[in-house]
Amino acid sequence: MIVCWSVKGGSGTTVVASTLALMQATNSSHGAMIVDLAGDVPAVLGLAEPSGMGASEWFMHGEHSSRVALQSIAIQATANLKLISRGVAAIGHDANYSEFCAALASLDIPVIIDAGCGVPPAELVARASSSLLVTRPCYLALRRAAQLNVNPTGVVLINEPGRALVKRDVESVIGAPVIAEIAFDPAVSRAVDAGLLASRLPSALSKQLASAA
Repeated sequence: MIVCWSVKGGSGTTVVASTLALMQATNSSHGAMIVDLAGDVPAVLGLAEPSGMGASEWFMHGEHSSRVALQSIAIQATANLKLISRGVAAIGHDANYSEFCAALASLDIPVIIDAGCGVPPAELVARASSSLLVTRPCYLALRRAAQLNVNPTGVVLINEPGRALVKRDVESVIGAPVIAEIAFDPAVSRAVDAGLLASRLPSALSKQLASAA
């Protein structure tokens, strides 16, 4: 299970999580699952906004015996990729992420979680094989990440032209290795804006994220 998160909006977390999920879905004989805790994955994948139950509704069933099966709330995003949407309700602070992760593990397929902006729940990080901070080489983002005092297992760095900070600066501040660097590419933005990321995944993006998949 890979959890992707950021400390500042607009860092590219959803695009990174969606790309990793598409890659895992292609490489796994049983497909893959992406869990959207932020709310933007359907738009990035070019899907209509889900109208059924999502993760937030799953959490609202407080007792284990009343939980609905995760498979029943997953929708088909592509031929090999399923999506659990965020849902309509707010996700409370008492959400049982340990049980949620156990249910995801029982699916026995690769799972990518877009945890959005902010520190992901401790239970997600504890159960994940990788906790990836997605960030730009931005002073404000790195300052915020350092203040959180949370160490991801790796960093996905979204490089932008003209930035003064580089990979070694990011690793020094975060205390974790940069495992993938993504060059800012307008083609990726155009693919997302057109809803074509899932059907026309830019090859340069998948190659740059290969080490994180």
